[in-house]
Formats: sequence, structure tokens, C-alpha cells
Amino acid sequence: MADGLAAAEVRRAVRAALAALPDPYGAAPVLVACSGGADSVALAAAALAVRPGEVHAAVVDHGLQPGSAKQAQIVAELLAGLGAVAAVHRVDVLGAGGVEAAARRARHAALRAARPDEHSPVLLGHTLDDQAETVLLGLGRGSGPRSIAGMRTWDEPWLRPLLGVRRAVSRAACAELGLPVWDDPHNTDPRFTRVRLRHEVLPLLEDVLSGGVAEALARTAAQLREDGDALDELAAGTLAAVTAPDGELLLEPLAGVVPAVRRRVLRAWLTGRSVTGLTESHLRGADVLAGRGPDRGGVALPGGLELVRARGRLSLRPVRWPAR
Repeated sequence: MADGLAAAEVRRAVRAALAALPDPYGAAPVLVACSGGADSVALAAAALAVRPGEVHAAVVDHGLQPGSAKQAQIVAELLAGLGAVAAVHRVDVLGAGGVEAAARRARHAALRAARPDEHSPVLLGHTLDDQAETVLLGLGRGSGPRSIAGMRTWDEPWLRPLLGVRRAVSRAACAELGLPVWDDPHNTDPRFTRVRLRHEVLPLLEDVLSGGVAEALARTAAQLREDGDALDELAAGTLAAVTAPDGELLLEPLAGVVPAVRRRVLRAWLTGRSVTGLTESHLRGADVLAGRGPDRGGVALPGGLELVRARGRLSLRPVRWPAR
């Protein structure tokens, strides 16, 4: 790729993503999440070119590697030198779900708090390659169409301008601009599933299928998102029609709804009642309870709740533990 073409491609992607934001997000100053890797450095440079004087940058230090604080400060100084208002945010990686999940939760919380304005979009450096890896993970885990649909470009407050840009382009952009990049050792550590997908599985698929696999997976994700959005719209209308005034779910009008829409209705209804962490197993259990009597409880949900069927309705109650 000739000098300048990669940086120009990244800038076009950032400009288009920012222009497509709904009000008031499109007019707010932006926050770029930057690890120091090629993707986020190229993203930050492009944002500064598109929105000079309106770019803040957050470098999250997870504290998981020796010297992480020093490296985070180096990245922050690089970004400040480019014109961003940059700061390091130290987080504690704690909680269930493994290191990757805990780090993601801590990072997202820090980025939300670091926004200069309540409507500031947070720009993330996920590329087309990351999207392909996400789709493969969803396929391998049987996580359902929502997972296989991958990441959205805009998922408030997260903005991913580079989902149509290859990882090689962002690295080339940094080289064109003379920007140093940091290669996180975790990105080559085979203990992490995504690393093995990146360095073993995807290259093998590209070889066996004669190339174009990453782009094909990204296209699949886009098609599934379109289908999912249409089904979600149908489900929203159905939910309004089957919700009783007291908030319980009426089962008779739900009985004839096709399963793909019915499960979305159940998900939306449960989420609206602050049930988080729903899995495909939870939803299928709820669907069975909704479709087949008799009145009973027994579907345990996250948060110590139980789904109960009674008098032609679904409701929630705290789990009743048996007496000892």
C-alpha cells in the first residue's frame, strides 16, 4: 500500500462513523480508548485529524503485567503530543468469569466514567479481523444469533469505526504516520482462546478456503444483525400487546407467536425487569414454561429469581429455598 493510503482509509472510516451518530452524540467531544496497539493508535490519530480539539483519550492500565503503569504513561504522553487530552486510568481486575471478562468489565466502567460529556461516544479500535474472531467464537460456543451477529458499529456509548477496516491497514497507517505502537504480550499468549483463533484457526481457514474468510464472516454478522433487528422490532410490538397492566406476561396471546419472536419477547420482558446475565439455556427454559402448562415454577434465573407460570400468566418471584 502506497504511503498515505492506509491512514486515509482509517480517517474515512472514522469520519463516516462520527457523521452517522444520532444527536446529541454526534456533536459531543469524543473519547478514544487507546491501549497503544496499532488499531487504537491509528484510531486516535484519525479522530484527531477529523475532530481536532475535540478528542480526549483514555489509557486503561489493568495492572496485569510488570511495567504496565510505565507503558500506559508512555501511551498517554504520545497521545497528548498528538493533541489529545489524555489520561491513564488504573483499574482492578476482579470478579467472576476469568481474566478476560473481568478486565473487560473494569475497562468499560473506567471508559464510561472518563467521558468528557454524558453524550460523548467512546471510540474503540475493533477491526474487521476482531469482528471475524467474534463470529467464530459465537459459532463455536453455540451462543445463538445475537452472538454470531457480532459487534455493532454504534452501541451507545461504544463507537467502533474500524469494523470494516483490516488490522493490517491500521498497522500500515501507524507506519505511514511514523507512530510507535506497542504489541501487548497478551495478544500472542495461547492461553487465551481469541489469540489461538487469531493465530491458528483463522489462518488455517483462509488457507483451506482460499482467502476472504474474515470478510465473509463480517458479512455474515451484518446480515444476521439486519435479520435480528427486524425480529426485535416485531418482538417489541408483541411485548406491548401481551404485557398485563400489572407487568405480568399474558400467555394466551403469546401462544401463536413464532418461536424466534416469542423468545425475543421473553428476553425483552425479563430484561425490562432487571434480569441480567440471561443465557440461551435460560431463554429456552422460559419458552418451554410459557408454551406448556401446567401452572408451575422451576425456571431459575440469574439474581436469585424464579420464573413462575400461574393463571395463564408468567411472573417473577424470589427463589424459595427448601427448609432444612
